[in-house]
Formats: sequence, C-alpha cells, structure tokens
Amino acid sequence: MGLITGLCTFFYHLPQIYKWLLKPYYITSFFMSIAFLVARKAPGLCEHLASQREDRNSCDFDWRELEILMFLCAIVMMKNRRAITLEQHIGNLFMFSKVANVILFFRLDLRLGILYLSLCVAFVMTCKPPLYMGPEYIKYFSDKTIDEELQQDSRVTWIVEFYANWSSDCQSFAPVFADLSLKYNCTGLRFGKVDIGRYGEVSERYKVSTSPLAKQLPSLILFQGGREIMRRPMVDKKRRAVSWTFNEENVIREFNLNELFQKSKKLNKGRELKEGEPEGSHIEDIDELDAGADNLEEPLESKKDQ
Repeated sequence: MGLITGLCTFFYHLPQIYKWLLKPYYITSFFMSIAFLVARKAPGLCEHLASQREDRNSCDFDWRELEILMFLCAIVMMKNRRAITLEQHIGNLFMFSKVANVILFFRLDLRLGILYLSLCVAFVMTCKPPLYMGPEYIKYFSDKTIDEELQQDSRVTWIVEFYANWSSDCQSFAPVFADLSLKYNCTGLRFGKVDIGRYGEVSERYKVSTSPLAKQLPSLILFQGGREIMRRPMVDKKRRAVSWTFNEENVIREFNLNELFQKSKKLNKGRELKEGEPEGSHIEDIDELDAGADNLEEPLESKKDQ
C-alpha cells in the first residue's frame, strides 16, 4: 500500500518535477555526469581511447573502471541515506558522478582529465543551482531591519533562518522552511530569513559562522521579545555545530511548533475580541470607574491610546 501511495504521489508531482529538472543547471549537470559513459560507448570515438582490457575492446569498461563506478554507487547510496529532499538526492548524485568522471578521465588520458576538470571549474563558477521560488510566508531581513522587527512586539514569536545562497544545505532546506511557514505562520508566530553571506555584521552579531568547516548553515533560531530562546544546530565549545538533521519532523518537534501555533492562535483571537468590542460600552465602563473623581472635566482616553 505504501508503494502504491508513493507511486501515485510521484506521478501526481511528475509535471512539477519535469519543470524543475528542465533548467540549465540540472541539464548541464546531467550531461557532465554521463560524459565518460558517452565517451567510452560512443561509436567512432571509443575506438580512439586507450583500454586495459585483455581483448583490447576500447568500447567497453575495464575492471578498474567498473570498480570506480561501483564505489561511486556505494558512496551515493551512503550520502543519500541522510538526504531529505529531491534536490539533495539529485545533488549528491551529480556531485559524486563528476568526481568519478574526473578520476576516470585522468586515468584514461591526462589531457582529457585536465579538459574535464577545467569544464567543471567553469561550470561551478558560472552556473549556480536554482533558488527556491515557491509559495511562502517569510519575512526577509536585512542588517538594518532584523533587530527592529524582532523587538517590535514582545508577544510575537519569530523563527529565523540564517542562510547563505552559496550553501547547498541552505538551498535544500529552503522548500522545507517555506512549507512550514505556510502551515504555521499566524499573527503570533512569524517566520523570517536573513542572508548572512551578504550581511556579515548579522553573522557576527548573532554568532552564526559562515565557514564551511563550522557547518552552522543553515541555522534556525527561535526569538521571543527579541531574545534568543533556542537554536538548531547547537554549537559546542569549539564553535562547531552539533550534527542535526534539517527535516520538517525535527523542526516541528524541537521547536514545539504545534504548541506555539495553538498559543499564537489564542493570542490572535484575543486581539480580535478586543478590536470587536463596541465603543460605547467601553466608554461606559470608563465612566463608572472615574465616577467620584475630582477631574471629571478631563477628556477620556481613547481605547487605542490606553
């Protein structure tokens, strides 16, 4: 039953997957990932390549190339065990396929290896992974607005993602965070993001390192009244992040989003009830409280001023 449900879900989202994959970044990555396979199997080209096979068939893989490909499959399977989104699965496959292609081309011919490595460097420098552009209820902060927004209303709880556009982990987590904002955003529970790769002052102020070695990207911090309550991943004494998986279930559980959402909805209902009170009844209550006072001639304050 679970297999059938998974297949139905896959075919339901198939048009979106095609639309997502048909982008220059993924198309180029696909062809670069199968470059050695094409070179080894293409008629008219493979005959000119060297081979260590005993039968001297240069259009087929030798035993060492098969070992490298099998090792590639094992590495991809191990890395994808912790992958959450489709972007992470495909990203791991493309990345390790390119690494295997570099090794295979250098082993085949030094010139081909240098040429393929140069293409990989040019691809990394010129072609960036597409950013998430789906629906979301997220406020984007700058270095000048983040403090003001977090401290503006002490009753509002903020969950802020500190990210950098160059981080593949941040790009993979973007659709997950957007989906959480669609489910839990309300008056008393808000979601925000700040690009600390662009605003270095924010990175230092909130002690979130952008170094790839620190592995603190992305970081989620819960704020109440402008004060930090908790963050994930946690950071040890050496300023390195404690391993933590960024998926929807972990965020909901660790940040207790269900309970926060219920409390925020009560706050929203309370505001609506206060705003819906008749003006006349409110003034009558004030008149009763002020009866007998010496300064009756002073004008009453409005509800908004109070």
